[in-house]
Amino acid sequence: MDTLIAGLDEVGRGCIAGPVFAAAVILPAQFELKGLNDSKKLSAAQREKLAPAIEACAIAWAVAAASVEEIERLNILQASLLAMQRAARALGVQPTAAQVDGLQAPELDCPVQT
Repeated sequence: MDTLIAGLDEVGRGCIAGPVFAAAVILPAQFELKGLNDSKKLSAAQREKLAPAIEACAIAWAVAAASVEEIERLNILQASLLAMQRAARALGVQPTAAQVDGLQAPELDCPVQT
């Protein structure tokens, strides 16, 4: 069985208003892309340039959100984890493991490392 590791991260958690989004991606084991690094260290132009290459080479990728109403009901942390969970489940491929950029892990049907 192939190892399919999903990477998960959220964006929008520090915003004063609006939903929180999360992305999940499974890349091939030997995937390398010059310039790919922590998205917070990249300019918007660099991120936009890398996105099509990542999408084209990814085994699977997905983006999901948690609404303002969910943030208000759950709190921002739990809403962020919910968005990550939704993104992982939207992959269309079941990951065998997941790695989260953060200290908290969403509940998934595979082992999760933070």
